[in-house]
Amino acid sequence: MNPSEDYLQAAARIVAPLAGAYAALDAVPDEVPAVTEPRTFWLPAPHENVLGAWAARTKISRRTSGKLSGRRIALKDNVCLAGVPMTIGAAILQGYVPEVDATIVTRILDAGGEISGKTVCEYYCVSGGSHTAVSGPVHNPRKPGYSAGGSSSGSAALVAAGEVDMAIGGDQAGSIRIPANHCGIVGLKPTFGLVPYTGIAPLEITIDTCGPMTANVRDNALLLDVIAGPDGLDSRQRDVRRGDYVAACEAGAKGLRIGVLREGFGHPNSEADVDAKVFSAARHFETLGATVEEVSVPMHMLGHPIWAGIRSDSAVITLLQTNGAGLAHEGLYVTSLLDAARAWRGRADEFADTLKIACLFSQYTLDRWGGHYYAKAQNLRRRLRRAYDEVLQGHDLILLPTCVMKATPLPARDAGPEEITRRSWEPIRNTSPFNVTGHPAISMPCGQEDERPIGLMLVGRPFDEATIFRAAAAFEDSGDWRTF
Repeated sequence: MNPSEDYLQAAARIVAPLAGAYAALDAVPDEVPAVTEPRTFWLPAPHENVLGAWAARTKISRRTSGKLSGRRIALKDNVCLAGVPMTIGAAILQGYVPEVDATIVTRILDAGGEISGKTVCEYYCVSGGSHTAVSGPVHNPRKPGYSAGGSSSGSAALVAAGEVDMAIGGDQAGSIRIPANHCGIVGLKPTFGLVPYTGIAPLEITIDTCGPMTANVRDNALLLDVIAGPDGLDSRQRDVRRGDYVAACEAGAKGLRIGVLREGFGHPNSEADVDAKVFSAARHFETLGATVEEVSVPMHMLGHPIWAGIRSDSAVITLLQTNGAGLAHEGLYVTSLLDAARAWRGRADEFADTLKIACLFSQYTLDRWGGHYYAKAQNLRRRLRRAYDEVLQGHDLILLPTCVMKATPLPARDAGPEEITRRSWEPIRNTSPFNVTGHPAISMPCGQEDERPIGLMLVGRPFDEATIFRAAAAFEDSGDWRTF
């Protein structure tokens, strides 16, 4: 635009009433859930945080009875917990304290659970490794010096180490399942929309998901039972259907039809022992009474590119232009978080390499193609979803490796951007397609090599987490995964 001075003066007169509307908004209180109970926190000393997994410690409870009575639960540090700092792994948010609780926090407290603290997550959750948070790397408790996986790195490490009973993670490309894979725990990405995302910092509105991370399958089912279901706020939740997850764990695997996904194996960076252990686990399901056969979904190979088209185009819009809020979804916006996130302006050189490069590329794609690839990827996700659904018409579950490799060494402090980003993005090949389609998917350990766990992933029909838990519990009950 090249408006004249007269035009600008006219524009000022025209928009004056709009400015008045903003003043009217300032004059009324926000519409956010009230928090009445007192909150305290403390920062753990180094000897209390040897894995680098705690962001803050708390001891918050509301009831002494309920489904989660006596259970200690940790929250990924992108989940709002009123009165407790939240940084999402970034220095620009240091000092920010939310004034609201996420819906899942309210549900955990109402069920008798204790919130034991906030866990370190990757810088703005943009990494499948555990080495980009401003606080430093999170170590794998089963193999110190190696990645705990990300971006829910601290949640997985603390569960695996036994420091908490359960944890909440977030999953937009595999960020629950990758750390579950690396740390040898159980992590579920629920069906998109099953668990309300209200009060959790988003990455991309059409793939945002949070879910349970636990040491065993039954605890996973129990935590999902508490946090699942519509909250009347999150517009991601449409036609939500709950299941009886806890009871399903006792049903056994007999009669289940499991399809082993051919395209989940043999990637250029697949490790042979990972493929072998997961194939062996598939055969083990046959001894449990399941029918197991190979299936093929050629479009699985296009799943990651479709994910990249959605996530890459939207990164700079969601994380920078709208200060982590996103647009065009109805629900709870934590305006104090938006205000705090504006601090990135003038400080972008502080970004982790993963965020820097993601946003540079995102701005380029938007400038060069104007959202064309975001739009095309959104169209193609329907075809990808149908491809998996066709297999799931004749099978109850799809089985494949969670990650194509085991946990990798943590990058050195002086590692360059190529290594930082490669270690961040290389584990997501098998996980990200199901973020695109919204199918529920669980990672559980099925063996280990060199003290590094190997995970298998079970994918089910939308809102059929119960069948996933049925198979997963039967597998877990059949032996110690460390010896498989």
